[in-house]
Amino acid sequence: MSSLLTNSSAMVALTTLRNINDDLATTQSRISTGKRVSDASDNAAYWSIATTMESDNSALSAVQDSLGLGAATVDVAFTAMDQAEGIVDQIKSKLTAATNGALDPGKIQSDISQLQEQLKTIASSASFSGENWLQQDMETATLSKEIAGGFTRNADGATEIQNISVDTSSAVLIDTRTTALDNTGILSRDIIGTAKVEVDSVSGLITFDVAAAGDFAGVKLAAYEAAVMGEYNKLDNTGKSNFDQSAADAITKKVDDALAKVTGTSVLDFDISALGSELEDVSVVKGLVSAISNQHSAMTDGATDLGSAKARVDMQKEFATSLSDAIDRGIGQLVDADMNAESTRLQALQTQQQLGIQALSIANSSSQNILSLFR
Repeated sequence: MSSLLTNSSAMVALTTLRNINDDLATTQSRISTGKRVSDASDNAAYWSIATTMESDNSALSAVQDSLGLGAATVDVAFTAMDQAEGIVDQIKSKLTAATNGALDPGKIQSDISQLQEQLKTIASSASFSGENWLQQDMETATLSKEIAGGFTRNADGATEIQNISVDTSSAVLIDTRTTALDNTGILSRDIIGTAKVEVDSVSGLITFDVAAAGDFAGVKLAAYEAAVMGEYNKLDNTGKSNFDQSAADAITKKVDDALAKVTGTSVLDFDISALGSELEDVSVVKGLVSAISNQHSAMTDGATDLGSAKARVDMQKEFATSLSDAIDRGIGQLVDADMNAESTRLQALQTQQQLGIQALSIANSSSQNILSLFR
């Protein structure tokens, strides 16, 4: 039935064209934005997941920045520690050269003084963004440093920042506390220490130890051992059998007198320029060599700890970068448009649109055909 009031064909053609135009608008939007899910109305579940993951990725980006800052701080401390180790090794070498008693301690001290000043410069300059791990107050400073290393979200949606802890207590070269007895910095601590020598009245066995439990074994103990054993080894068997506590005390008294000529108590400020070539004076220098060697070993341990922390931070940086890339790829799988498919669909929809317009035109022309019946 043909009707002037109702054109069913035109209505069908118009509905079809309207649907085509809607699909065409959707495809054009995907092409212009590059996304097939650009808001919640496109796909609420995917949009929610993608939005959350994009937020997490932003937090992870901040973590990467923190890791970069932490890596730079660790690297500065490690580099300075490595340089300081070399300087301490030079000091030990110069002291070793003075143990033969032939070199002038005053001239050797001139070189050592410059090296001591360089150590102070290195420790004070090992700072990055206001953080100096090699020079701290070991009583009030937080020696365990925290570096943001990760960002996680559990199944319940709760988030957590994961930190990398770096214990710097083994790497502090200068403890800024002014009380010498409390100072525990590798280079600023008291290296003189305490000592005692005991000769067994029956067996003649000579033992060397610190004065009391918990005392520090440093220059004095090594100097006592070098002087006492040096004199003891000069004796023949008869003399050795007669070597007693009083003989040992006489030698240690001379060592104490020689040690009194040394000013300063730490690697950074000791001065041997007043020493001479006597056995006791040389024994004090040997004691300094032994004590500084121990400090050098402590620095090696500190450098090892910093090196391990540096490797951990570098690994975490690489992981965070890879994780961020993986999250981006995952988000893309959820919301990105397939541009090859969309471009093909665009051409098809444009063709359908033209055909839809043509079909609507044909449907509208059928009403004109009815007029011819009344002519």
